[in-house]
Amino acid sequence: MKRWISFFGHLAIVVVLTSFGTYTVTNTQKVQLPSELVVSGQSIVDRPSLSQESQDTSMESLVFLDKDFIGFREAVGFKESQGNYNTTNTLGYLGKYQFGAGTLKLLGVHNTKSFLGNPAIQEKVFQLNVERNKWILRRYIKSFVGKKINGIVISESGIIAAAHLAGAGNVKKYLRSYGKTDFSDAYGSNIAYYMKRFSEFDISTIKAVHNPKV
Repeated sequence: MKRWISFFGHLAIVVVLTSFGTYTVTNTQKVQLPSELVVSGQSIVDRPSLSQESQDTSMESLVFLDKDFIGFREAVGFKESQGNYNTTNTLGYLGKYQFGAGTLKLLGVHNTKSFLGNPAIQEKVFQLNVERNKWILRRYIKSFVGKKINGIVISESGIIAAAHLAGAGNVKKYLRSYGKTDFSDAYGSNIAYYMKRFSEFDISTIKAVHNPKV
């Protein structure tokens, strides 16, 4: 009898000790994530809305434009409409570069409906307008480039960008008055801002042309 008690006692001790040993889980349970937490492909995070000038600065930090005519053209297009060929603003200005109907007529475009959404003609008209403004402002470009007005070094690209905003006549007034006579559009952009914002582009490949047309 004592022998059986001893046997079961030893057996109990072995069972207790082995219960503390290591064990392996062979059946792992899969956890299903909620659908809103699953990422598929690249995720896009919207940036907070920025003021107009802050938006320009933000764009420059994200996109590296060459400082040539193409870079100048794209920078102006982004400033005017964020590059939208189909847009018309609240004042009736059209397309990527926000041309008025009067300027379009001067450059040979009479159908504003066909102008909208037509990238090829809009790019052509922008270049023609640069050629035209270079011709009108050629003497001012020669006289003022390199001078400083209100802390801004005057450049050819700055003059042409300001002419796109305000017209060549208002740019002449600004330069003749050394910045005392400025012009602001309905959205608050002025000549001085455009002179600074677009001052570092080389647009010398575009020549001055008298009365260019499509």
